[in-house]
Order: sequence, then C-alpha cells, then structure tokens
Amino acid sequence: MTNLDLYAKAEHLLGIEEASEALYDLYRSELAEYKVKTLLDIGCGRGGFMQRMISDGITCKGIDLSAVMIAECQAQGLDAECIDIKDVDGKFDAIVSIFDVLNFMDKESLVVFLESVAEKLNDEGLFIADINTLYGFSDVAEGTMSSENEEEFLSVDAVFQNSELHTKFTLFKKNDDGNYRRYQDTIVQYFHKIQIFQKLTGLKLVDKQTFSLYDSEDKTLLIFKRR
Repeated sequence: MTNLDLYAKAEHLLGIEEASEALYDLYRSELAEYKVKTLLDIGCGRGGFMQRMISDGITCKGIDLSAVMIAECQAQGLDAECIDIKDVDGKFDAIVSIFDVLNFMDKESLVVFLESVAEKLNDEGLFIADINTLYGFSDVAEGTMSSENEEEFLSVDAVFQNSELHTKFTLFKKNDDGNYRRYQDTIVQYFHKIQIFQKLTGLKLVDKQTFSLYDSEDKTLLIFKRR
C-alpha cells in the first residue's frame, strides 16, 4: 500500500467533507466565468468535483496516483485513470488540482508538473489550483489529532519545519477475526512561495486569492492561463 492509498483509506476519518465542498463551490464559481467544455481533474480523489461538473454539462476526466481512489471513481462510471499527467492523452479547456495537490510536490517536481499541465491545455486554457499558505502549514496543519469509529482508529501527527510538513498517519483497522491490523506511513508536503508560479514558461499566473478554509487566510487560490 502506498502512502497515498493509506491516506485514501483514512480520509473519511479526517473530517474534511465540509472543506472539500467549500473548495468545490469555489472552483465551480471560478470556472463558470469561462466557456469550459472539457476538464481534467488532477488528484481527482473519489470524483466528487467531476460529478458536479458533469452535471453542468462539462466532459470530465480524472487522474490520481492512488489506485484506491481511482477504483472508486471507475465504480461510479467516471472516466478516471491511475496515471501521471504526462501520460494523459488529449488537451482540455480547463485543468484543476484541488485541495493541496501542488503541495505534495517538491519545487523541482512542481515545475516539471506545471509545464506538463501547460502542454495539456488548449489555447487560452485555464489551470486552477490551491496551495497552503505559510500560516496554513505552521498554525493550522501542524499538530496532532485522532479519530475513531467501531472498526477503525486513526492517529495523525504533523510537524512543520524547514518549509516541509511531515504528517505521520497511523491507522488501526479491525479484521474479520476481531484483531486489528496497523497501517503506518508518512506523507510530506512542501510550502511554495508565490514567486515560483510567476516564473513559468508555459503558464501565466493571472490571479491569486488568499482565503480562509479552516482558519484565517490558510489557503491561496492560483489561476493560470496557458501562454
């Protein structure tokens, strides 16, 4: 099991449903200003945003590096694959990466990823993503939490230092025999300064909006156009 698959198995215990819905509403309102017919959702998760956009008449494709997430999308009949952006066929009017997707890449990987995004956009194509602010990492994400139900117990311990957030997930899941199996892994996220996004060759940063998701000004929405 990869660390992303562990996250997928534990996500329902994190209490992020309300935050996800708020982000979906924000992205949907931004996209409504443009004549988008095709959309690629990078880091699509279980396909919640794609379902919304499909209901708006937009043709959607999703990719995610978690096989667990993609299996759930496919079970719902969504067009989704467990592949990297560079392996996606075709081009799109809009591409989105919702809920910290860019923070899971270090600086070098991020720049390569963003240039790949530009290559998959149609002329005048739009890319929208959100990132954590420094405050979002140091004052909101850092810390410990736990959550449980009758079958599972999750412990999360997050430490932010040197512009990196290291989050250790420990999940105990009850087996059919009544014993518990432990899953444990660490996910790393990276703080990115806005200057990185202003120096891209394939994408032009046309708007940025700092907003509050969990706390005061913990997120920034980035809107790009293909150069």
